[in-house]
Amino acid sequence: MFNRYIMKIIKNILGAIWAFWGILTFSVTLLIIIIPVLITFLIKEPRGTEAYRQVTKVWMNVWLALIGSPLKVVGKENFKKGKNYVVVSNHNSLMDVPVTTPYVPGANKTIGKKSFTKAPVFGWVYIRGTVLVDRNSDASRRKSFEDMKKVLAQGLHMVIYPEGTRNRTSDPLKSFHDGAFKLAIAAQKEIIPTLIFHTRTVLPPEKKFYMRPHQLQMHFLPAVSSENITSKELREKVFKMMWDYYLEKNA
Repeated sequence: MFNRYIMKIIKNILGAIWAFWGILTFSVTLLIIIIPVLITFLIKEPRGTEAYRQVTKVWMNVWLALIGSPLKVVGKENFKKGKNYVVVSNHNSLMDVPVTTPYVPGANKTIGKKSFTKAPVFGWVYIRGTVLVDRNSDASRRKSFEDMKKVLAQGLHMVIYPEGTRNRTSDPLKSFHDGAFKLAIAAQKEIIPTLIFHTRTVLPPEKKFYMRPHQLQMHFLPAVSSENITSKELREKVFKMMWDYYLEKNA
């Protein structure tokens, strides 16, 4: 029992040291890429957002290597040339936010909380790749829906976390909200179900200052049609598809 307690303390100390290293390297590399990111604001869409994605992908490739958590991508072939999609992803950790946009094949934007824009410097990066929403405002939620339709009309992918907030349960997924599925039907776009693995291991949501190295994975599943289906049926179909795939990969 005593040895287990000592090992837990050592583990937490090492996790705190790695978290400090993660914050330090994130901040330094952020300062290096901020000028290229700001330049992408001047480029016409959708090329501007694709340029932004490429800049952030280089950034994440470097940073993830520095923290010992490289990302493996599976299923890129499910994105067909000339088509754009509503991409729905699970959400386990704050680590999901910086890795999603760079590794989705093709120019994309993510729905995200307006409050993150207040972060110094990172807020500018966040704004560039995000459709912002204030969850406490009905008007903001309605506007964000229309903004996401415009993103899709521009030929960009729209990335949404249908669980709404981070999954802090022991289940593979939390229940899904309807927004992503109503959007897919309204815009007549197919959905690409996506599962991100091990971000909760690298950056556990229940610990305030803790990080550990571990390989990350992002799996893109086959596209799901939004034609001739209700948003409820589409939501349930995608949820089951993602749940079953998660259990299969973690069997």
